[in-house]
Amino acid sequence: MKIDTTIMGSMLDDGSRARVAEELGFDGVWVAETGHDPMLAMGAAASRTSRVSLGTNILVAFARSPMTVAMTANDLHLMSEGRFILGLGSQIKPHIVRRFNMPWSAPAARMKEYVGALRAIWRSWHDGEPLKYEGEFYQFTLMTPMFSPGANRWGPPPIYLAGVGERMVAASAEVADGLLIHPFTTERYLKDVIVPALTAVRPDLDGFVISGMPIVVTGRDEAALAAAADAARMQIAFYASTPAYKPILDVHGWGELYDEMHDLSLKGEWAAMGKRVDDEVLRTIAIVAEPDHIAAELEKRFGGVMSRCALSTREGVDPAVWEPVLRAVSR
Repeated sequence: MKIDTTIMGSMLDDGSRARVAEELGFDGVWVAETGHDPMLAMGAAASRTSRVSLGTNILVAFARSPMTVAMTANDLHLMSEGRFILGLGSQIKPHIVRRFNMPWSAPAARMKEYVGALRAIWRSWHDGEPLKYEGEFYQFTLMTPMFSPGANRWGPPPIYLAGVGERMVAASAEVADGLLIHPFTTERYLKDVIVPALTAVRPDLDGFVISGMPIVVTGRDEAALAAAADAARMQIAFYASTPAYKPILDVHGWGELYDEMHDLSLKGEWAAMGKRVDDEVLRTIAIVAEPDHIAAELEKRFGGVMSRCALSTREGVDPAVWEPVLRAVSR
């Protein structure tokens, strides 16, 4: 299992945090799309690193045209000398419609077309194949030499799709190179729902990457661990209030937690929500351990299923936290 890190918050620096992660021994660095554009962060990271994989987890696909994503991803793959991974996610309907003012329908089917369009655009640049992609949701039929970057000597970047529901998970198995597992995913949901959905479409998962990003509660001392636990409870409460993630709670018989969290979120009582996440829920969803024991817990929960795992905490890329983890994994 490759061990990556997710750099949270603003990455609009000179890529120094990615460089620190590389020096510590992480295999990859991921950046999410929250308050900043992760593609810009990847450019900064590419300029300061030479070994680690660099990926978006996730870039909101439906907020952008496949043509613009194809070009930026192609440039980042070239700039990083073949180290870029394009991680795409659908987001949920309210964000796509109300925040981005973009269309929403049939997300799994739309995502499959999105990936098909990306690959058709890249083929037109790399192989000189006429661009003719005509689907239900996306149509691309024009590419002239002036606007083609030409062949990328590193080829096209791999595409991973984020999926929680069975349809999107199945879509990843059908058209993508890997699956990005949501942080809210539990061991039971992974093994009882996600893996069967993948193998129903792709019985042989050899070469297909399953990449996780579990919530990790740890720290260099008890105070840091307690603060991390409080932050994790808030993160879990937020996810538990979202309809798209209710199936994960249902697998554990915790459907009533969704009802409670959803009601509190509608009232804007965010501060109260984290306090309702008890220890059982916290320890089932998050990995709660001192740094020396994280590697063993990762192997116990996800060994043999996940190809790579991205870790992040409130401590960032603190060597005191992560050096013991990376030493244990390498043994």
